[in-house]
Amino acid sequence: MTARIFIKLISAVLIVMAVAFAAIDLLSAHYAERAYLNGLRTEITEKIRMFQTMERAQLLASTPQSVHDLARAAGGRLTIIAPDGHVLLDSEADPARMENHAARPEVREALQGRIGVAERTSASVGIRFLYVAGPVKIGVARLAVPLIDVEQQVSSLRKALILYTALAFIPGILLAAFFARYYSRRLGAIIDYASTLATGNFSARLEHHGNDELGILGRQLNETGEKLQKMFEELQREHVELEKLERIRKDFVINVSHELRTPLASIQGYTETLLDGALDDKENNVRFLNIIRQNAERLARLTADLLTLSRLELKTQKLQITSHAVNPLIEECIDTLRPIAGKREIELRFSPAPPSAQVFCDDEAMHQVMMNLLDNAIKYTPEHGVITVSAQAVPDSPRGEMIEIAVRDSGQGIPADELPRLFERFYRVDKARSRALGGTGLGLAIVKHLVRSMGGDVRVQSIVNEGSTFSFTLPVNDVSGVAAEPAHDLLTD
Repeated sequence: MTARIFIKLISAVLIVMAVAFAAIDLLSAHYAERAYLNGLRTEITEKIRMFQTMERAQLLASTPQSVHDLARAAGGRLTIIAPDGHVLLDSEADPARMENHAARPEVREALQGRIGVAERTSASVGIRFLYVAGPVKIGVARLAVPLIDVEQQVSSLRKALILYTALAFIPGILLAAFFARYYSRRLGAIIDYASTLATGNFSARLEHHGNDELGILGRQLNETGEKLQKMFEELQREHVELEKLERIRKDFVINVSHELRTPLASIQGYTETLLDGALDDKENNVRFLNIIRQNAERLARLTADLLTLSRLELKTQKLQITSHAVNPLIEECIDTLRPIAGKREIELRFSPAPPSAQVFCDDEAMHQVMMNLLDNAIKYTPEHGVITVSAQAVPDSPRGEMIEIAVRDSGQGIPADELPRLFERFYRVDKARSRALGGTGLGLAIVKHLVRSMGGDVRVQSIVNEGSTFSFTLPVNDVSGVAAEPAHDLLTD
């Protein structure tokens, strides 16, 4: 690639130099010829003026030999012409055999009293001459000089000029070769980089130098490569997210179908049993109806949780976030569930935050989060167990001043490999026991979305056979100006 570019560049330079060389040769030759002719014309004119000083008698007394001597001294062919145009004397030919010269342009000018000049090839000797004629006492004196000397001088000048021009072009050719090589390498690198981008390798970078057009082009190509790389990485991330969402959708459909199938089958089965005659069975009809009611309530809870989770994921759930005292919110939830915990002789303890502690949240969402966490803790804590709720400030939080609320139980705990998926929809550690306790499998997913929607975060710690601690944070101040969580982060896996 670089060699082809170099050959094209150096060829273009050589063609330009050749054209310039030809133009210099043509123009200089023409100029030199004109300069020689002008000088020769002036010189011959001065010699013609010498003949004009000769007297008529002296001219008439001239012999062929004296005319020859005068012509030799003048350096040309001398011809004396009468006013009627016939030749009186000529230094190189017999006048009697020469034709009338009245029609010659230089002679006509001279007969009119002016210096006449003409260039043409002589019909008698076949050589190109410069003719200069002027009026004298007996007619016209014409001096003809062959131009072969001028042509030889111009030819010598052209040869010297060609030699010197060629010598002067050698450094130019070397410089042209250097720059052609330099720019061909840079252009070749740019073309190779463009080919690399075309293959999809957007991580490669082009070394660019200088602030000329090629340097600017190199920087722009690098910027293009960086943008393409970012776009490609973003597309890859989006592709991964789409695959993830597709898996979630499939899992969701499977899970919802599975969750709906059991209560629906139970309702259908007991309903058919009642219709088939069990309605009159006083020992079982009420029990069957209670089972139908319990499964209907389970469907209602599942539907309500699905709608809540859907609104949270689509961000259509409107939260009225204001500042609230944190302790009264927690105490209200504890008091609500204390009778349920008391039936199993589970002790509910509360370690409050300072009385002045405030959180910025939606009180209904906060109530739903606490109720879900407390309800789970009561379900999975054995009789005579202890559940501790605490609230405390979080020092040096990257999100600003926060309050952390924790619910710690003394249950059986959760295996470490189960913790990463605990907040997924329909994910249960003990599926049989969870369904027996009436859970929908959506409570912790709702907790995660509600807490994040209010600007906080949720986490879990657990040790098998010792218990679990679910904790979440809420901001003390308004965080409405903080950028919202990315959509893919808010989606439940």
